[in-house]
Parts: sequence; C-alpha cells; structure tokens
Amino acid sequence: MSTPAPHRATVLVYSSSEATRARVLSALGTRPDPAIELTFVEASTGREVVAICDEGGIDLAILDGEAAPTGGIGLGRQLKAELDAPPPVLLLVGRRDDAWLATWSRAEGVTAHPIDAVRITHAALELLAPARALAAGH
Repeated sequence: MSTPAPHRATVLVYSSSEATRARVLSALGTRPDPAIELTFVEASTGREVVAICDEGGIDLAILDGEAAPTGGIGLGRQLKAELDAPPPVLLLVGRRDDAWLATWSRAEGVTAHPIDAVRITHAALELLAPARALAAGH
C-alpha cells in the first residue's frame, strides 16, 4: 500500500532579522509532519509581505512582532483589513505576556520568542490543518 503524497503548503516567513527567519525555517523544517511538505518564502520588509500576500498562494504567514521598522503585529492587522483572502497569520511576539496582541492584530495563532521548535511547529500545523483537509478532499 502506497503512502499518499504529502500536501504542499507555502509559508511566508517575515522578519527584519535574517537570524530570526533562519531560526523559524530551522524549527519547522520542510517536513514537520509526514502529511505535509513546506516551501518557504522569506520577506524582510513589510512592503514585501503585502506584495507577496496580495499575489496569493500563501497558506500561512508567520510574522515577527519584533521586526522593525514594520512590526508583524500591525502588519497582520493590515493584511486582514486590506486583502480579500488573507492567509492565516501566526504571530511571533516578544513575550508570552504579549499574546493578547494577536487578538488585536487578528492573527489566528501566536507563539513567543525565543523560538521553540515544538511550539511553533504545533501552532503552524494547527493553522495549516484546514488547507491539508481541503487538499485531501475532506
């Protein structure tokens, strides 16, 4: 019996810090679950994020709330307000106590710095679950 092909998902990772983007990519890897294969698109400016998301094809946007000068918190809110079909947003906040900011930004998920591979993977897979189910025909 053959194993079904994994669902492919495109994840946008935004941070003004190259090191933060690298930590996110390393924590998630391309196969965080046998049923899904991730492709990453990186962005270092808010303008890039808006342009990439406006083109479509992004299954999840991971936005760094600590990025500067454009923080992921306001950027997440902007995507939700301006795009017809914004991707789900996973917000990286500076501290766990800042998780309430995800509500204001309209992000569907939140995790805190420092990046923890288990937490970010769980949060990302939870937000990608609807896309995986849709691709599987459920």
